Amino acid sequence: MQPQNQFPEKKDCFLTFVEIYYIYIEKNKKNVGKQETKKEQMVKVFLVEDEIVIRDGIKNSIKWEKEGYEFVGEAGDGELAYPMILKERPDILITDIKMPFMDGLELSRLVKQELPDIKILILSGYDEFEYAKEAIRIGVAEYLLKPVSSSKLLEVLRGVTSAIVQERQERELLRKYEADMLENREYQKDEFLNRILTQSLSVTEILAQAKALSMDLSAQLYNTILLEVAGISSSQEDRGGDMLTAIEAAIEEQSGLYSFRRSMESWMILCLAEDTAQMEQKIQSVEACIKNVLDTYPVQTEYFGSAGRPVSRIRELKESVAEAERVFACRYLKEWNQIVCSEDMPENASENTELNVGSLEIAKLDRKILEGFLKTGLRGQASSFMDEYFASLGEKNIQSLLFRQYVTMDAYLTAVSVLESIGYDSDEFVARCGDFKDMESVFMTVEHTKKYLIHLIETTIDLREAVSKGTYSSLLKAARSYIEQNFDNEEISLNTVASTVNLSPNYFSTVFSQEMGMTFIEYLTRVRMDKAKELLRSSSMKTSEVAYAVGYKDSHYFSYLFKKTQHCTPREFKSQI
Repeated sequence: MQPQNQFPEKKDCFLTFVEIYYIYIEKNKKNVGKQETKKEQMVKVFLVEDEIVIRDGIKNSIKWEKEGYEFVGEAGDGELAYPMILKERPDILITDIKMPFMDGLELSRLVKQELPDIKILILSGYDEFEYAKEAIRIGVAEYLLKPVSSSKLLEVLRGVTSAIVQERQERELLRKYEADMLENREYQKDEFLNRILTQSLSVTEILAQAKALSMDLSAQLYNTILLEVAGISSSQEDRGGDMLTAIEAAIEEQSGLYSFRRSMESWMILCLAEDTAQMEQKIQSVEACIKNVLDTYPVQTEYFGSAGRPVSRIRELKESVAEAERVFACRYLKEWNQIVCSEDMPENASENTELNVGSLEIAKLDRKILEGFLKTGLRGQASSFMDEYFASLGEKNIQSLLFRQYVTMDAYLTAVSVLESIGYDSDEFVARCGDFKDMESVFMTVEHTKKYLIHLIETTIDLREAVSKGTYSSLLKAARSYIEQNFDNEEISLNTVASTVNLSPNYFSTVFSQEMGMTFIEYLTRVRMDKAKELLRSSSMKTSEVAYAVGYKDSHYFSYLFKKTQHCTPREFKSQI
């Protein structure tokens, strides 16, 4: 009687993905060990045996290709076999234990170090406990005593192969899962940041969610930087998109820095430090990252950053962001290509005494400042911008009725010009902001003028955004149409859809998430699940057939996603109909 010892290998990192693993428990055994016909899917086998008669017997007694195997090589000892194994990278190694130059145990030990997933079958004429114990320690899958019949060897091979096939499926499932999670991560980060700033999470919840996003938020000081990169033309869009991605990656590589997208060309950066000196270094590090990337890419751009005030508690970040926003709103009044810290700016900007009523030509120069904000500014920053804008013009000048009239007229005409430049009919603007000829009440006091100008800016930004959404709506309509027509193609991806609308993947991903309120993969999954539910309701198709019909070759992955999104299995869903 020949004892057979089996040493199943320990599951590795897959065990941490409990949600994924459970779907394999009920796996149909008929599919386990299913023979693959494609060469690239075959299980590779390598044989090491010093006795040529035995080696030839094993090699020639099994019809390898017919059984689903690719016989990739053989050798007479471990020393000769080792470099050949590293080159061929077989799935299964069959080796004798007692050989000259290098025995089977030493070979197994070396091979396992380089190819940890390889399955090793040891053939031995020695029924000794020490050999078996060492084989267990190395991670050998099977320990067989000679002589071994071809039928017995084939039986063992099939058992090992089923494990290999299952592990391949698990790795592919994990690959898809991780790809989906990567696509969703940015969206999840943004949602997480919003919850922090709205103070809707406890400290414990913040730390737990941060850990799930691979973020360590334990620190003595917290600060925020608002960053914008401007000037990317439509002809530079692809290179510009790559550059923006590179900036984000460079910042994320730095310890204690986390980036959150605010728009296609702007971020909020969370800085963590142990003291004020280190916080200053973090801000300098962000600036260095930006400059290094901009020097690398042949795209003419400029950047502006604003840093808030450091806070000692993570739940106080809202205060830091408010300070950063105040400074950021003044970016068109400042020199670009720098990061301005809030402590470097007084609560009220210093008075500009050089500007007066008699020098209106100087005031005209301010049109570029206002024009810049109207083109790219945010609605919520209008009030802060106007405070700083008035302060920069000088208190004495603002007190002049004539000067306020000129500034208001200039702002009115600038707003009309900006809207007309993007193809918007100014009639709506006039209807909402009034005819400039009838605005006596606007100039009654400085506050009246300021209030009106804030309204003017907010209206212009609202109308600008409406035009932008209209532009994006046609783009997204085309993207959604493509998804609706091709959702059943397993190969459909963010890249393929982005190419159909002539956008870079990074740019398209950001636009899609912002305009749709969900990521590309979330939308694709929703479309597929809706179609799957239709098929489950109206047909007698099996779950595997439904999975294939909506773009999933792996029915187990489909079942996993269905339960995750619909909170029941496909079978349970069908039983409820």
